[in-house]
Amino acid sequence: MDTQIGEVNLDWIPLSGFHLRKAGVQFDAVRIEGDAGRCVADLMEELTGGDPGSIVADAAGRRPVYFLVPPRSTSHRPWPELAVPFNSGPGKVSYVPVPALCGHTWPLSWRCVPSGPGRFVHTPLLNSVVWRLHEAGDSGDRWA
Repeated sequence: MDTQIGEVNLDWIPLSGFHLRKAGVQFDAVRIEGDAGRCVADLMEELTGGDPGSIVADAAGRRPVYFLVPPRSTSHRPWPELAVPFNSGPGKVSYVPVPALCGHTWPLSWRCVPSGPGRFVHTPLLNSVVWRLHEAGDSGDRWA
């Protein structure tokens, strides 16, 4: 059975629990841990009027946030060390945890649910925000 939001088919989202999905197929991802990830997510929501694209939050460990971006959009960009791109290419395979839209998915949850196929976080905007955070010293309270 396909997962749907309204009339939109998103078959890469599991029906229950969570699954690992290979980066570079339906999407790439950028992982940012802890408060820095949450700060970037907050700013992305603010900059996009509340619709930044698909964002997954993890409540365990270092509490990473995964920003799902279009496939093949992360590997040719420089990222500061606080951001870890997940993509696939020759000799490299990455997997991204993806929760179901409802039910028991702990420790994962949708910070921002997918609103349609191909509706992901805008990679250049995310890259710019992450570099700005990095230059501010990796602390969200220094944003000006």
